[in-house]
Amino acid sequence: MSTSPQSTDRPRRRYAPRLPPEQRRAQLLDAAFEVTRRSGLHELSMEAVADAAGVGKPVLYTVFRTRAELVAALLQREHERAVAQVLTAMPTDLRPLGPAAAYAGTVTAFVRVVLENPTRWRLILTTPDDAPGEYRDHLRKARGAVLARAEELAHAGIALEPGLAGLDPVLLAHTMLSFAEMLGRLAVADPERYTRERLEAYAAALAATIGGRGPQA
Repeated sequence: MSTSPQSTDRPRRRYAPRLPPEQRRAQLLDAAFEVTRRSGLHELSMEAVADAAGVGKPVLYTVFRTRAELVAALLQREHERAVAQVLTAMPTDLRPLGPAAAYAGTVTAFVRVVLENPTRWRLILTTPDDAPGEYRDHLRKARGAVLARAEELAHAGIALEPGLAGLDPVLLAHTMLSFAEMLGRLAVADPERYTRERLEAYAAALAATIGGRGPQA
């Protein structure tokens, strides 16, 4: 029996190589991140992620049943990585540098990690409108952990620097964290106008002013 032209010309179905579940999940989240980097979270569709991963949609649906589930997993992963970066950047001992220099260094490190991965930080610092409620709750709790570390540093800084004695440590911690987040938003929103050098110089000058020493020449 001869084979019809239609059967020989039909495109072959794409089969993805088998991967362990966790490896497949990581592959699909990497693909989702790449789609988000190129087009934004609003363009993240199941079809786009499957294409970016080089798999058929049935493979994607075996891991993530809905787009909402995929978005939640992506946001969760990137936020966990972001928090780890922030906590690593925060000093544990203010004594070697002093409060002002330590804070300026922390903000500088934060701005750098934001600019190294703007897609991740755009998701964190400008929470998408369609972010799941559970993610928003997680975001608040994780920010609370960072704020608690900032409060510890504020208490330590006030104890070390007589010029800070009149400041409320809790409000100082909120101020430091909000300031860093604001610089991060500017960095991802308009990196050409708000360059790393501009933001770092401002952070150093402001930290020095708060420390009672004035901007350094």
